[in-house]
Amino acid sequence: MKKVTILLAAFLAIAGSAAAQDAQKAAAEAAAALTAAADVPVAAPKPTYWAKYIQNNINFSQTALWNWAAGGYNNYTLAAFVDANANYAKDKMIWTNRLQLDYGFLYSADKPILQKHKDRIYFESKWGLETPIRHLSYSASFDFKTQFDNNYKYGTPKNTEGHEPSIQDWLDARTLMSGLFSPAYTNLGIGLLWTPKPWFSLNVAPLTGGFVIVSDPLLRNTYGMDLREEGLDKTDGKNFKPYRFELGAQVKMDAKWIVNENFSYTTQLVLFSNYLKNPQNLRVNWDNKVFWKLARYFALTFATNLIYDDTIKVKTLPDGTGIPAVQFRQFLEFGFTYTIGTVPPKK
Repeated sequence: MKKVTILLAAFLAIAGSAAAQDAQKAAAEAAAALTAAADVPVAAPKPTYWAKYIQNNINFSQTALWNWAAGGYNNYTLAAFVDANANYAKDKMIWTNRLQLDYGFLYSADKPILQKHKDRIYFESKWGLETPIRHLSYSASFDFKTQFDNNYKYGTPKNTEGHEPSIQDWLDARTLMSGLFSPAYTNLGIGLLWTPKPWFSLNVAPLTGGFVIVSDPLLRNTYGMDLREEGLDKTDGKNFKPYRFELGAQVKMDAKWIVNENFSYTTQLVLFSNYLKNPQNLRVNWDNKVFWKLARYFALTFATNLIYDDTIKVKTLPDGTGIPAVQFRQFLEFGFTYTIGTVPPKK
């Protein structure tokens, strides 16, 4: 029995020693594996050269009056705005693209018809390549502007012997003011781009060429189109050319202040001088927008647009002659907002 006990003890000692050796070997292998893993280089993230985002707004307003002594009419407005951006930046080159789509209409109880109150299609693209001078780049810019639908000025229908004017009476009393490609503006400019701050840019293009297009013959005289031949009848819109080529200089200033992720202000001022006709008369377009995000999906928007173009006869004198005038509009809207993508921060 004593011999059996000694043999059993010896066996257990040998087995324990082998197990210990195996454990030490496993631990050594695991440590070696961890060391090898630590030496494997971590792949760096691929650089992102594009910043893409789309901001979508849908705004609604409603006014209701009951026994309101000051007067007025019940009305409803609905408007949508899309601001799509795709910007590229790599090394010394930048390329920015922006598309703005704006459309809205209103219904007022004094007229039994829908009236359009905002409508714009505006696309601009800007390319820049840095020069040896700091903050200064060679630039090429393109922009295109028109609208989706016809816009009318509504007059008062003729008296229908005590009866309320019908929808057709209101339609007959309106005057066409603008429409799709009536007018449309397109420009291509070459010059210099100055960007002293991330939020500010100034593009000076002394060589800018483009077309003013008016596809509807009824509007060609209003927008200053030239006659096909001298001496033709100016009351017939078909006697006017559907387009006008312009060559001049353009200055475009853009600024965008992002106070925080919920509040921003943007402005753009565009000045154009036509070398070919009255270069002293500048065409002015000035847009401003304040965006205030009040909650996750709701925002307040305040916007203004100012236009002066001496070729557009927007004001009619008593003798029927049309003359240019400053055009201005302002919007204050509250509604739903949603952004796809990430707006790049600007300081």
